[in-house]
Amino acid sequence: MITGDHKDTAVAIGHMLGIVDETYNDALTGPQLDEMSDDDLRQAVLVNNVFARASPQNKIRIVKALQAEGQIAGMTGDGVNDAPALRAADMGVAMGKEGTDVAREAAEMILADDNFATIVTAVREGRVVWDNLRKILLVNTPINNAQGLGVLFGLICGLAEAPLSPIQ
Repeated sequence: MITGDHKDTAVAIGHMLGIVDETYNDALTGPQLDEMSDDDLRQAVLVNNVFARASPQNKIRIVKALQAEGQIAGMTGDGVNDAPALRAADMGVAMGKEGTDVAREAAEMILADDNFATIVTAVREGRVVWDNLRKILLVNTPINNAQGLGVLFGLICGLAEAPLSPIQ
């Protein structure tokens, strides 16, 4: 969670969300991030879940550090200050009602109702679509390959008629 809020507020919200616990029990602040080298930041993003008082530059650095560590970075935002990080993230999500036009244009997905639960529903539906597509490809690919090879071997062997008619 990256926020511009005070550190104590960010930690309290993190507790409510379940992302602050015994393992991840503190937040880094924007000034602390400014003092870190890129290598130190890459390590810090792996052991911290909450970043408070973050500037737009901090947000971009965090996203890029996560990506450099092989993580998928998702970013939500609603303001002009979030737009660069929304663009840099693997999945930028902007607020549709309260968000600015700049944030909406920088994002890949716009929450029309500004409800984070919509993201969960969208991901679940997307996974169903992806699973169905995979199933179709697993069934159709061998069938189409067999038909194509049948026609190809018929042509190679010089058969007078194709082994399959166009209707087949």
